[in-house]
Parts: sequence; C-alpha cells; structure tokens
Amino acid sequence: MPTSGAASRPKSIELFSLPNFPHVQPGDDIIALTLAGLVSAGHHLQDGDIVIFAQKIISKAEGRLVNLKDVTPGKRALEVGAHTEKDPRLVELILRESDEISRMRPGLLVVRHRLGFTSANAGIDRSNVGQGPEEVVILLPEDPDKSAADLRQAILERSGASVAVLITDSHGRAFRLGTVGVAIGAAGLPALWDRRGERDLYGYELQHTEVGMADELAAAASLLMGQAAEGLPVVIVRGLRLPENEGRASDLVRPKELDLYR
Repeated sequence: MPTSGAASRPKSIELFSLPNFPHVQPGDDIIALTLAGLVSAGHHLQDGDIVIFAQKIISKAEGRLVNLKDVTPGKRALEVGAHTEKDPRLVELILRESDEISRMRPGLLVVRHRLGFTSANAGIDRSNVGQGPEEVVILLPEDPDKSAADLRQAILERSGASVAVLITDSHGRAFRLGTVGVAIGAAGLPALWDRRGERDLYGYELQHTEVGMADELAAAASLLMGQAAEGLPVVIVRGLRLPENEGRASDLVRPKELDLYR
C-alpha cells in the first residue's frame, strides 16, 4: 500500500501538449512521432513523467478503422437500429464490441463494452477520423492496457526515461451532463490509488478512500487535448509524484456484483 500522504504532495504540476502532431495513419510509429514532437517543442522526457495519448491516435496506429460499407448487419442489429434510429451497420459493430445493452432509446445506445466499462456506442466514433468519400469509423484499441504497457516499454528503450502511460477517451456519465476524459489504458502508475489506512488532517484513518487517479489525470489532459479540431493528442504531465506500480485502467471498472445501479 502506498505510504506517501498529503505532506509529500506537490505544490504544483505541469501539463504541456505537443503542437503540430502529424495525422496518424495505420502502422505509424507513435513513439517515434512523440519523441520527434518533444524535440521539436524543445522538451525531453524525464523519469516520473506521465505520457497521455488520446485513444484516436492509438486506434489509428493499430488499424482499428472499419469502413461501414464492409459491414453486414445481422437481425439483432437491424432491430436495435430501428429502435434507436441508428445506422444498423454501426449498430452491428457496437454489438460486436459489447457484452450487453445497458440502455437504448431513439438517438441513444448505451452498452457495456467488452472491456468492462459502460459507454455510448461502445466508444465507436466518426470524429477526427478523416472521411473522404468513405464512411469510416474508429474502434477502441483491442487491449488498451496492453497498448499502454507496450508504449511505456518502447519509451524506456528508446529514450531511457521511466514514465507512466495513459490512453484516454471521452465518456459521458449516467448522472451528469457533459463528457469528460477517462482512462481506458494505463501502465506504470496506480490507476486506482488505494489510500485506505492513511491518516487525514485530524488523525482519522481512511477507511474507504480509493482515488481514480488515472481518470483524474485523463480529465486534466483533456483540457489541453480538446474535443474538436485542436489536434493535440499527446500531453505530458510532470511533477506529480506517484507510487510506481503496475496498475491498469481495468482496475477502475466496478465489478457487476458491486454495481447498485445496473
């Protein structure tokens, strides 16, 4: 269990993005692009940095692009598409990426993704994909935690810096309006920081405090990344001292048996 408490917390942290990041294509070397972007911006990675990647560029590099003209919807997709007024080809992809439908109504389809979290459209998106004459959508990475671990190792091998890595996406929330950045992949930091057993200002022993650290960092990074045409898919966080461990974004997924709102 981590032992660092409030007394060791930093007084400030720094976040900066990499400008002029190129449009990523399938097969591109994300780490090469990132390290080149750091040099161009006059930066270099340091031990303890947290490198945060927008999901879109990871999915693109991994080739997670699907042209809807190549998708044939099944019976269930046709039924759900009619009910939600969504393209049944898109619905077919959503169902393939999901374990179950959580809620649906005209214009909305919320599912439990096979990775465990609940989100609209299984995270499948058309924005910032580049359409041209085709109808291309982008899926989430096959295994975002593995992708984050692989990126972290590649950074260590090529730069010598021991960093943490997050992969982030934008999700809505059941009881609040607006999207926020959340972590879907993590490596090298406590995604879910268990602070039980530490003491508060008055000596009370914390009984239930588990901090969604990866999501807090993802939300902070999204302030720089933006949601539209900003073109800033990589953010570096510096100065945040966290215990180094092999936490994963999947640690943040509430088990079904503990979900009182299902």
